[in-house]
Amino acid sequence: MNKSTKTLSVITLLLILFLSSYSQQRHQFTLGKKEFLLDGKPFQIISGELHPARIPKEYWRHRIQMAKAMGCNTIAAYIFWNYHEEKQGVFDFKTGNRDIAEFVRICQQEGMWVLMRPGPYVCAEWDFGGLPPYLLAIPDIKIRCRDERYMKATTRYIQRFAKEIATLQCTNGGPILMLQVENEYGSYANDRNI
Repeated sequence: MNKSTKTLSVITLLLILFLSSYSQQRHQFTLGKKEFLLDGKPFQIISGELHPARIPKEYWRHRIQMAKAMGCNTIAAYIFWNYHEEKQGVFDFKTGNRDIAEFVRICQQEGMWVLMRPGPYVCAEWDFGGLPPYLLAIPDIKIRCRDERYMKATTRYIQRFAKEIATLQCTNGGPILMLQVENEYGSYANDRNI
């Protein structure tokens, strides 16, 4: 084996090792009898709230590191629908602090898990609970219930949001453990037929 063949073999081996270590481990997050289980072992979620829309993107990593330094192992993040769809049918999940996928990737790089809370309604002391104001232009619409028009709009939003984060779920090697859809729905609505 000549010198160039040995060099090429070493480079190939290093590249294979790098790529195999870079691939993300898939996880299972389940509910046991009395606790959450991460890969079959009890897991206590210790989370802090960080809302990407409220933090300039340049500070995301620092804030995540601060939460980790406080002893958190998970970041809970509200995502505000009206921040990502300011105009009906026009979504922005890429510019500035709207880049949710990047926020989640930074959490993972910092060794943190994620609880994603995209609504559609989130409250969180955010204007209209995160619902887009164009909904109010629909005559007699009933929000946060099974009104067909409301459900059509929320379905469009959630399907679009899912495209951003589907690959970042723990079952795909990402850090997202859970999603909370809606916020405190049971204490608000009276349409309990689901």
